[in-house]
Formats: sequence, structure tokens, C-alpha cells
Amino acid sequence: MTFLGMPLLPSKRRSDLPGGQGNIIEAEAFPEVSHEHLSNQQLRNNIGHATSTIRSKRAEVVSELDDWEALRDAGEATKNEVMENLPEYLAQFEEAFTAAGGIIHWARDADEANAIVTELVEDNAPVLETGRREVIKVKSMATQEIGLNEHLEHEGIDAFETDLAELIVQLGEDKPSHILVPAIHRNRDEIREIFMDKMPDAGELTNEPAVLAEAARRHLRHKFLTTKVAISGANFGIAETGTLGVVESEGNGRMCLTLPETLITVMGIEKLLPRFADLEVFLQLLPRSSTGERMNPYTSFWTGKSEGDGPQNVHLVLLDNGRTRALADEHGRTALNCIRCSACMNVCPVYERTGGHAYGSTYPGPIGAILSPLLTGVEEQGNGSLPYASSLCGACYDVCPVKINIPDILVHLRGEDVKANHSPVSSQLDAALTGASWMMGDGKRMSAAEKGLPLAHKVTGGEQINALPGIAGAWTSSRDIPALPEKSFRQLWAEEEANDRDEEGQR
Repeated sequence: MTFLGMPLLPSKRRSDLPGGQGNIIEAEAFPEVSHEHLSNQQLRNNIGHATSTIRSKRAEVVSELDDWEALRDAGEATKNEVMENLPEYLAQFEEAFTAAGGIIHWARDADEANAIVTELVEDNAPVLETGRREVIKVKSMATQEIGLNEHLEHEGIDAFETDLAELIVQLGEDKPSHILVPAIHRNRDEIREIFMDKMPDAGELTNEPAVLAEAARRHLRHKFLTTKVAISGANFGIAETGTLGVVESEGNGRMCLTLPETLITVMGIEKLLPRFADLEVFLQLLPRSSTGERMNPYTSFWTGKSEGDGPQNVHLVLLDNGRTRALADEHGRTALNCIRCSACMNVCPVYERTGGHAYGSTYPGPIGAILSPLLTGVEEQGNGSLPYASSLCGACYDVCPVKINIPDILVHLRGEDVKANHSPVSSQLDAALTGASWMMGDGKRMSAAEKGLPLAHKVTGGEQINALPGIAGAWTSSRDIPALPEKSFRQLWAEEEANDRDEEGQR
């Protein structure tokens, strides 16, 4: 048997499975955090401009394909197949990757993954005159999730981000706010200030994109050519061949994957595809949904190591960190189908107004509102509030390239949050709904209740209701109830029918 680095599902209840760790936890409830960001007009302007641009580009390239919906169906079916057979595909991938000269490490959680990567860097990266070690990185959601950079810094290892947006975030001592465009909350003037302040060799800069990109290129070139160890993420792992793949737009990933002597990849266990041929679908879905391009400028694949060509020490850390827990949720497991395209964020009215930092997680927006609580459990600090960060408009489902029904999962997780974190409220709600069901289930009982309308109308003065006690107060905290009528619809209907009969009799 192959140990998969995760608990066996048949003998475990979902609540017993370990939750994820790291940068996937909302420290405070979303409503409180989001208010601070709602007042930042510059942030809202930056995000609104960027998301509207990406939305337009996506819509244009998607409209070119007559079989777009068929591609979405194929992507959904493939990812569902992976989740239904994940242990078998992981074992198949491990066998193929190892046969090609790679080494696999299994990590149950963030702590184990960080410890594994640290040991590998210490074994392969030299100590410099500064007394510290260095690694270069290509953008990786998984390493952000586990807080790898912070862990390495504490262990005497400096990690240099090579993706332009990630470099901006790192130099600005900031946090990513978008899956695809981590520095989406920054404009060109802000980026220029960061570069002038944190790049000693930058010189005088303008805010022109070409000038800023050239400054970043000069800043990173020496690191590419001299650093012995690189750390990457992976968009895909192919079970059939043991192949890993990264898609990116700048070429920095290609440099990280080919120049260093040692390559360490950190990948979530859900990123597998069964067959190499499946890339035909996903390499059409991903670029159109993410950057609004027909294809990615740089698409890199590697299978183990090749003698005399590229890194000779090739390692892969397969990360669970709550994914087994999410997989055990039959209503929410399709969140693991996500291919990190960010299309859902670019259409979300809540994300566009609050930005990514309000979600407190590496994964913001609609997908983060379901993925983070699925990985950790809704009981973890403020993560139970994330499923409410949505208007349930359904735009995220409409654009998702693998057809994750985010609104349905949001509703499911709201129910989980009520059960886990709001039991008194749940009791009130259950009692209210049971009573309403009993009353509405019989016409006579309903008529009897309606006879109280005139009295209720008088008590409320015929005015709209602005506040109610108990659980109903949550409703009226943000809504007003229209003034109660003196008569019910059924009473008015009965009177109208009686009048009609009288008129017929008079004729």
C-alpha cells in the first residue's frame, strides 16, 4: 500500500479529520473586516478597473468558441473523476514521478510541508557570506497557503519572489489580494514608490509599465543566474506520466524551473489530472478564464529529471492541509475542482467592493468563501462568516470553467455555520419554521391566523417595521418590513368574489 499522507476516509467522520493551517483563516468575522476596506476608495477604484478589464477580455475570447460549454462540461467531468478516485490517482502519480527520478514527500499539514522544504533547502543551498541561504520562487498559491516564506525567513533562508506581482507584494510588505493578480489593489504610482524605496539599484523611475518591468528584470537577473534552489507551485500533475506543469505570463517560471540545480515543488493533492490528453481541455479553459488570453505565453512541463539538462534534484511536496476534510464533505467537495483561474472574483460584486484582504485568506473572493471554511471547518475563528460574503447572485457559477456551483455550497456552509456556531439561533429558527409550517399546512389554521391582521395593523400604527426581537432582528438589522395590511390577500380575494357574485345577481 502507498501511504497517502492523509487519514483514511471510511473510518473517519468529517468533523474528526484535521483542518488546514496557515494563511487560510479569517481572524475576525467578514462583516467587521470588510467595513475597513469598503472605506478605501483608492482600493475600490484599482480593483474595479482591473476586474472590469479582465471581464471584458474573458468575454471576448470565450465568445470565439462554439464549444465553450462543452469544454466546461468536460472540465467538470474530469475533475469529478479525480475526486472520486483520488487515492488511486495519487498512487499512480507517485509511481510515475518516482520512476522518472523525482522524489515525493507527503505533508499532512502546513507545519509538515514547511519542515520538509526547510530541510531540503538546508541540504542543497549554500550558506552565503551573510550567514543566510537564498531560494528563488515562482508564484505558488500552496506556499502562500502554508506561510512558507515567513517560515523560511525564521530559519535563516531568504525567499525571493520572481513573479512581478508577487515581487510587488513582497517588497511592499503586503499580502496578495487576488489569485491571479496578487497586487491588483496597487496602481502604477504606488508600485513606482515601492520600487524606488525597496530596490537600491532601481534608479529614477517613471510609472510606465515597461519601465517598472525593466527595473524588476534587472533586480532579479542576478538571482536567476546564481541561486542554487528554486521553489515552485504547479497548476497540474498528470497521474498517467508523473508530469508537473506550470502556466504563467512572464517567463520567470521558466527560469526558476530550468536554471537552479534543485527544484522543490509544493502542490495540493487535488491538482491531479488523470491523463496527459486532458490538458487539451484545461489549456483552453484556464487562459481564457484567467487572463482573457487564447493561450498562456509560457507553459512549462517537466517529468522527473533529465541527465545534464535542468535541475538534477527534483522534489515534490504533496500537500493535504485540510483537503481530505473538504473531500469528505459530499456537498462541498467540488470546491477542490478549482483550477485557480480567478474568474469568479472578477464578476463578484462583493469582492469588487471589499478587495481580497477582507477575506483573511490566501484564497479570496467566492472560491475563498467556500474553500477556506471547507479546509479548516466553519468553527475556525472567523471562517464561519465567509459563506455570508455573497449576494448569491450566481455570477460566479456562470463563469467557472469547471462549473463549481459556488452558490449552492455557500448555502450549505451557512447551514453548517448555524449548526456549529449559532445553536441558540438555530433553536429559535427551528421553532419559528416548525410553527410556520404547522400553520400554513392547513387552510383553517391559516385563516385563523389571518384574523389577527387588523389588530397587528393597529399595533404597528400602519407603519413599516424597522426592528424585531430575537432571531428576526438579524433580518430587520439591514431591511425594513412593509407596513402590515388590514386584510390578507385571501380575505380581499373572497370579498372580490362576493362582490362579483352580487353584481351577477343584480344583472
